[in-house]
Amino acid sequence: MRILMIAPGPIPVPPVRGGSVEICMSAIARLLREGHDVVLVSRHFPGLASVSQEGRLTFLRVRVPPGGSYIRAVIASLRGQRFDRIQVDNRPAYVPMIRKAFPRTPVSIFLQSLTFTPAGKLTEARLGKADLVLVNSHSLEKHLTVRFPAVKGKLHTVHLGVDFEQFRPPLPEERADLRRIHGLEDHYAVLFAGRVIPRKGLDVLVRAMRVMRRSVPNAVLVIAGSSGTVRYGKSIRLLAKREQVPVKFLGKLPHTSMQHAYWLADCFVCPSQLHEAFGLVNVEAMATGLSCAASDIGGIPEIIVDGANGLLVKNYRSPEAFAHTLIRLAAEPELAARLGVAARWTAQEQFGWLRTAERLAGLYGDPGPLIMAKEEMGKDGGSGGEAAKICGEQVEENSGAPGACGDSAVSAAD
Repeated sequence: MRILMIAPGPIPVPPVRGGSVEICMSAIARLLREGHDVVLVSRHFPGLASVSQEGRLTFLRVRVPPGGSYIRAVIASLRGQRFDRIQVDNRPAYVPMIRKAFPRTPVSIFLQSLTFTPAGKLTEARLGKADLVLVNSHSLEKHLTVRFPAVKGKLHTVHLGVDFEQFRPPLPEERADLRRIHGLEDHYAVLFAGRVIPRKGLDVLVRAMRVMRRSVPNAVLVIAGSSGTVRYGKSIRLLAKREQVPVKFLGKLPHTSMQHAYWLADCFVCPSQLHEAFGLVNVEAMATGLSCAASDIGGIPEIIVDGANGLLVKNYRSPEAFAHTLIRLAAEPELAARLGVAARWTAQEQFGWLRTAERLAGLYGDPGPLIMAKEEMGKDGGSGGEAAKICGEQVEENSGAPGACGDSAVSAAD
């Protein structure tokens, strides 16, 4: 097959410094190319070539004139080309325009959240133009079924994945070096990773940390992510200072360095307060063998099974409930270790990128080449040898060094 994948637009692909949809697209495309010809189109970004080739994968980056339309620029750049399948990622508004430009080609929309699917006839009409509506969790599928009954028959769940070569358990010396560099040798490090925005629940976690520190006085909160708004970021710093919670801010890390954040932590927390369609950070943390605690909401329970490979917090709006869970992980190292081992196993068995690519190819009608490629690679749903160089974007120099996670001092929200 010849497959076209259309990125949302604001961020180039591969992403330079993050973008979960773009990270996923890079990973999937680099495995689909094992059995198919793939063209992945995104916005042009300074420093990246307009066209680059990786085997049977072509990255096409379009220039958008000031005040111009990204999707119109995409369509213009593809004029005269033919594809067997077209996949639009996370932007239902693009589907009618793509359908008009390629009337004979099956078009799918791959949704990774509810953000761009407001209830109403307009969204339903846009989704109705797609042959397939793909979603990253059963939870998201259920929400869309209720919101748009007319597209129920087109909905299919395709879980996302993780690169097991990048996100692996650290060697003892790797972990020790990172903790020494960041001044965490004598601390119990609780990690939050993601956008610093209200819906992610970081304020709940800060308050939970204050309660936790009564029982675990050496506990410190480590935050890997940037503020969605300056105001909210400042409010978290002020809250941490008021609650007397020491915080280590790593900032927004290149995705190629994210494993270092997980490696230096003792546990990972995902305190989301609103529907989380999938929660890619949970799978990444689990793949590194880290014990995880997360809100029992959205698609998270499809990944974390309470008491088996992590802990779910049902009363996720309560700081005390999160504190109780974190204290348990700190006080019971055998439990934490067991959950971490089970988490890694779950990730490998269920959430490899190759499984994602196979599922997509199957829905598109031709999984055979990928199945043969997997047999040649000798992997069972894993990262896939050379194809596993997923999200290996070249970002800033030294991004892969142990000290790439940010400043080394632990502070009370300075």
